[in-house]
Amino acid sequence: MPRTPARSEGKRPTLADVAARADVSTALVSIVMRGAKGASPGTRERVLQAAREIGYRPDARARLLRSNRSRLLGVQFGLQHPFHADLVEGIYAAAEPAGYQVALSAVTAARNERHAVETLLADRCEALILLGPQVPAAQLAELAAQLPVVSVARRLRGTAAEVDVVRTADDEGARQAVDHLVALGHRDIAHIDGGRAPGAAERRRGYRTAMSRHGLFGQVRLLPGGLTEEDGAAAARALLDGSPRPTAVLAFNDRCATGVLDTFLRAGLAVPGEISVVGFDNSRLARLAHIDLTTVGQDIPGLARLAVERAIARLEGEPVAVKEIVIAPRLIVRGTTAAAPGVPASNDRV
Repeated sequence: MPRTPARSEGKRPTLADVAARADVSTALVSIVMRGAKGASPGTRERVLQAAREIGYRPDARARLLRSNRSRLLGVQFGLQHPFHADLVEGIYAAAEPAGYQVALSAVTAARNERHAVETLLADRCEALILLGPQVPAAQLAELAAQLPVVSVARRLRGTAAEVDVVRTADDEGARQAVDHLVALGHRDIAHIDGGRAPGAAERRRGYRTAMSRHGLFGQVRLLPGGLTEEDGAAAARALLDGSPRPTAVLAFNDRCATGVLDTFLRAGLAVPGEISVVGFDNSRLARLAHIDLTTVGQDIPGLARLAVERAIARLEGEPVAVKEIVIAPRLIVRGTTAAAPGVPASNDRV
């Protein structure tokens, strides 16, 4: 009669518990669990049945530690960024089929990037995927000297040459947004920028380039902004207080655009009837039915997949020909843009 192990309630079953249940040695259970030779088919089935009965699950992390591999990809992300949440979902989808697990470490108002990275290193992550890192490039270079590092959504040059980059062509995205607004008859188009946030400089450049190409350089209007709804709201209030008021606004990202929309709504300004608004990222926030934001879409699944593939390629010693992978954006037209006031409406939805 198989022995039933005495276990404390809530304690995770061990190999010894399985051995007692199946009435075999712990060494034999280990052989079965590792799929090694040395156990008859009948014994193997008895051990597996015993494991199922008591709820035993092999400790994959412990096994990897014994092999000196963690197969963990560390991901640093901003807790307040919907775009980062979408990227994390894509990273899980790409990593697990490849045999890698994901460890997350959040950046918050009270938890900086250094702390987030140190936590991932303490967890023995083999490579790091950093979403929109903002620390100096020299610090990223120091980190890349220790293990593979992939920067997502931030362009890097010079001292951070050893860091792999996967990003969207931010300047092209801004140009697409301006082209769309100009096609709707807008001429006075303001840009609420992202300050020193990753991608902000490229989006500013794309905005200026597109305005110049349409003969509107004299109407370039840049407002200080940032990544949050509060940043967008502050910039929108400045637009409402100023004169003349633009007929369209390109915000740094979807969160910023949401703050703009809220402020205009509270002021009784019709969007898009009196003023059009465009965001950037196509995060899940932009896709909410009551927001319905026209935005520049980043290929989130593509960015996530390429970041994971690059990290794994580094770990597996595969040759990497190009350090920076740049993905084209795509404008997604929804309900916050329309013809400029006084211009006949046309069907320009994508």
